[in-house]
Amino acid sequence: MGTKMAYGVDLGWLSQLEARGIHWVDAEKKEVEPLAAMKEMGVDAVRFRIFVNPPKDAYWRKDEKTICMLGFCDGQSVLEVSKRVKEAGMKLMLDFHYSDHFADPEYQDIPEEWAQDDAAQLTKRVYQHTKDVMTLFAENGIEPEWVQVGNEINPGLLLPMGSRKEHPEQMTAFLNAGYDAVKEVCPSCQVITHLSCGNFPELCDPFWEVFFGNGGKTDILGFSYYPYWYDMMKEHMEKKLTEPLYNPLTYYAERYGKPVMVVEVGGPETDAEGTYELLTNTMEAVRQVPGGQGLGVFYWEPEAGAELLPDKYPLGAAVALDEHTIQFTSALSAYKAYKENH
Repeated sequence: MGTKMAYGVDLGWLSQLEARGIHWVDAEKKEVEPLAAMKEMGVDAVRFRIFVNPPKDAYWRKDEKTICMLGFCDGQSVLEVSKRVKEAGMKLMLDFHYSDHFADPEYQDIPEEWAQDDAAQLTKRVYQHTKDVMTLFAENGIEPEWVQVGNEINPGLLLPMGSRKEHPEQMTAFLNAGYDAVKEVCPSCQVITHLSCGNFPELCDPFWEVFFGNGGKTDILGFSYYPYWYDMMKEHMEKKLTEPLYNPLTYYAERYGKPVMVVEVGGPETDAEGTYELLTNTMEAVRQVPGGQGLGVFYWEPEAGAELLPDKYPLGAAVALDEHTIQFTSALSAYKAYKENH
């Protein structure tokens, strides 16, 4: 019973970790090439983020206490690692953040070079930046299957100019400019619009209503799904915490008439068995969307070990054995097992 679902991973940190001299080993502590190892575990697609003008050292001081490793995520660097993905026979997703660093519901900063632009100029910036990167890939024979225009944009993007609440028409214009640029260079690329907290419709519907109400263009609705973080939201979402993921996914697909993907998921690296189960359940939730409208699942940064990251990000699918060695856990092998059973 074959499916067209993508079984993906986000590997934005991969090339920066490699540049630090880090290597990966399997369960027997035998050294493995990371892409090959993940492919063996059932992975068939890779996602990379793209920043506008990221810091040269690829680190971002998020606040006084937190430094984040960004990965080598300028267009040229992503092109080079994307060539490896295509050579491995895997599919590719590009994720435009429209920021100089991570964009998410808490941070949707205008890139420094664009900071003085008005709304019309920002619309042109989004279009041109997207077109330039897409053209770079096209000229090098690399065609992504999917392109995200914006990353976890529940509040909007390029804030405050693209605020969902204050400037919904501008927000939609920015996103449509990105969509148009993708399609101009690569008509076959499927454009994804990505929100966080996909299993909480009350946090996503306000965006979709504004976006589609203002003529927003997209091909696929993408969502993040991180049960690990939901304890931070308990005071607001207590009654929702036990609801399964698949009901909202089916709801979105039917209400908005678009296919859906879980473009980010992750569980604790210290609980490989629990994360394996999370990944299995997420794949099943996506597969259950009627009419084949569930298109795939992507695990966010499985190749990283928390101890080797400045912010100790805990939701990889690997653990650091020492300062130069990372060992994959069994979590990602959920992909292979699921594919064999479906």
